[in-house]
Amino acid sequence: MRIAVNTRFLLPHKLEGIGRFTFEIVSRMVENHPEDDFIFFFDRPFDPKYIFAKNVTPVVLFPPTRHPFLIISWFEWSVRRALKKYKADVFFSPDGFLSLNSGVNSVIVTHDLAYKHPFGKVNFTIQQFYKIFTPKYLAKAKRIITVSEFTKKDILHFFPFTQDKISVVYNSCNEKYQPISETEKEAIRLKYAVGKPLFCVCWGSAS
Repeated sequence: MRIAVNTRFLLPHKLEGIGRFTFEIVSRMVENHPEDDFIFFFDRPFDPKYIFAKNVTPVVLFPPTRHPFLIISWFEWSVRRALKKYKADVFFSPDGFLSLNSGVNSVIVTHDLAYKHPFGKVNFTIQQFYKIFTPKYLAKAKRIITVSEFTKKDILHFFPFTQDKISVVYNSCNEKYQPISETEKEAIRLKYAVGKPLFCVCWGSAS
């Protein structure tokens, strides 16, 4: 199988949210499926460390994407042509975007619907982009992955037509995160919480 992957968030020294998710998922896909060919689509020069094995073909597609108009151009022109050129059987896009005009089956990861909620703090231009294109991407995708039951319920609430093609794949910890000793835990409690157990609440967009 030839699997094309949107790897535009694999940025050297800048692996945030979606980039980290892409790294952890895609590196394991490549390792666990040496029988498949992977085509990585970057939108700028890439770091060779992200070419995880010999079955990966890196491709840089113009233009670099961050602004909505460039994102649309990248997916609808460059990605669409590359999917055809490299004869991809499936397109995996871990940032929730895909090519609406491509006939290749696509699997997307929708991390959240922050633009639908006041706590999302999405600027106006980005919010309008998501408002217009998110329903189209969800409708076009063959399968939809999300990272929590909360987001799955959120998607089903706003877009009930996704019912039969959405699955939850939870985030995982990087191998760098390891349990610490009771002595270390106690020292941290004394330093940050007057010796009390710690409780952390995170609220807002996961991406």
